[in-house]
Amino acid sequence: MKNYLNFEIDIKNLENEIEKLKDPYNQDGLTEVDTKKISSTQTELDEKLKDIYSNLDPWQTTMVARHEDRPKSKFFIDNLFEDFISLSGDRFYGEDESVITGFAKFNGNSVLVIGQEKGENLESRIERNFGMMRPEGYRKTIRLMNLANKFNIPIISFIDTPGAYPGVGAEERGQAEAIAKSIECCMELKVPTLSIIIGEGGSGGAIALASSSKVIMLENAIYSVISPEGCATILWRDPKKMLDAAKAMKLSAKDLLKLEVIDEIIPEPLGGAHRNRDLMLQNLRNSILKNLEYFKDLSADEIMNERKNKFLKIGRNKGFTSSSEDLKTLTIKDNNIVKILKLKKLPIIFSLIGIISLSLIIYLF
Repeated sequence: MKNYLNFEIDIKNLENEIEKLKDPYNQDGLTEVDTKKISSTQTELDEKLKDIYSNLDPWQTTMVARHEDRPKSKFFIDNLFEDFISLSGDRFYGEDESVITGFAKFNGNSVLVIGQEKGENLESRIERNFGMMRPEGYRKTIRLMNLANKFNIPIISFIDTPGAYPGVGAEERGQAEAIAKSIECCMELKVPTLSIIIGEGGSGGAIALASSSKVIMLENAIYSVISPEGCATILWRDPKKMLDAAKAMKLSAKDLLKLEVIDEIIPEPLGGAHRNRDLMLQNLRNSILKNLEYFKDLSADEIMNERKNKFLKIGRNKGFTSSSEDLKTLTIKDNNIVKILKLKKLPIIFSLIGIISLSLIIYLF
């Protein structure tokens, strides 16, 4: 049974009509299929899909990114890679089922695959904790990323999570520290790293694995510091203002590409990735091949420096240096307060501060 979003009512009606037309025994007195009618209805359906999906607002894009039928990490891992060997455990606490990790072959070469997995049905979603990783999940990926780095193996991550798990147990076991360590590990790697946001890239739970050489998004995926509902609740105390929040947050792939937060958008089939999984697989395979080929002739230091420069340039409007292409020369400049504190005549300075403070107190009271 297909699942439809609230803005897909017309699409649902047209697809139901096509299904009825394809069944010659579903209508009284008909024993033949009306191919002309089916063809014209299919054309109308394609036009409707194109019209709707070319004009999605940010909240509708969010709903598509969360679609129940959208292909998950496990689907991509099973169909894009060969000889996948799943590895488990962080060697500190236990196994985290919300993230699939292991080594595999892609186009004949070894890669490390990491995939945040939400699950396909209620049972598997509960088992996978709805894709929300715990500290042991991040520590597991850190262990394997360091192993891949040691043997010069590229890393491919599939991001699909509403965020890191916010439970008490996760916080007690060092959730924030595990995320920070994961980001640090990603930035220090000397092998090519590709992060592909296939659905929902939420908060630090996504950034922990998306601090990569190339950050790639599927066309209808989202990537944000918080969910639209959470943002609306904090800013307006009204979760129903999620459309306003989604617009303000610039969470769609198009907006993030303009801001240079991500590096590439992979086109989806008409109507979303779930409508033609084979085409989605082909588009994704081509993107991975292209990006791995790009890093093939780069040295370890060049790979790391390119990643560092990429993140240093985000939000800098081409940077504060003369050359935005190489930010290795960036240095921390002392502000005026730091310069004052470095002066030897500190007693005189503190006396001046005391006089100013006393003047403010007299003025205010």
